[in-house]
Amino acid sequence: MSIPAQTIPVAFSLGSVFCWGTSDFIGGYASRDANSVLVTAITNFTGLLSILIVASLSGSPTPGLANVAWAMAGGACGGSGLALFYRALASGNMGSTAPVAAILAAAIPAVFGMFTQGLPRTVQIAGFILAAFGIWLISRSGEAGPPKGMNLAIIAGIGFAGFYIFAKQAGTGSALWLAASSRLGALIATGTWTLASKSFRPAKSASLWWGAIAGVIDVSGSVFFFRALQVGRMDATVVLSSLYPVITVLLARIILKEHFTRWKTAGILAALAAVPLIAS
Repeated sequence: MSIPAQTIPVAFSLGSVFCWGTSDFIGGYASRDANSVLVTAITNFTGLLSILIVASLSGSPTPGLANVAWAMAGGACGGSGLALFYRALASGNMGSTAPVAAILAAAIPAVFGMFTQGLPRTVQIAGFILAAFGIWLISRSGEAGPPKGMNLAIIAGIGFAGFYIFAKQAGTGSALWLAASSRLGALIATGTWTLASKSFRPAKSASLWWGAIAGVIDVSGSVFFFRALQVGRMDATVVLSSLYPVITVLLARIILKEHFTRWKTAGILAALAAVPLIAS
């Protein structure tokens, strides 16, 4: 039996969902007791170190300079967005701020992909709409006004969108080395930000260790994402990968006991239902 064309990129995209959703929860949690910029810089450092070791041991050829430049530009956007995102997660409700960033991060590149690669099939478009609806349901808040950290989440979502678009421009090549290049760009951006803003307020050592762990998990998600982009459509890859808030919300509910409304339950079910439509 032949494997459907979308199965492989969908599998890679879902791999990024689990990695990014987990790392965002850990990084957001760590940022509650440390400066978010400092945590992100540590996250990028450990992510870069781990992926450099794996890429070197793999023997994969390094990509061209143009590919590396695009990946680094994407990393700078994504790394800056991640610092703001961690701050949003730390200052607000994880279950409300995470999906807002995901909606923007998915919508902008998806539209870009449709313009550059043509419209997908009708059933996939239905999957995109269902996924967006699911993320919106997850993002519903019981608060009277916009949840705390919402403005930061919006800016972070735009930064993530920049990462997705630049990552696509990085083209083919070793996903390991492209992920390493993007992580280098992110480290330069967040490291410079850390030094310029003197973001060294006292932090619990546990928070810094959690940030380091988040970096290893996060860069693993980047590898999955680069591979998904290389073998599948950009719009489908981005929309699927943007379902990572499902994991963040579930972890926030299980570990932090955050309020889990029926809207979030419906949103998760809608997101799960969207996966086979996009994969068809």
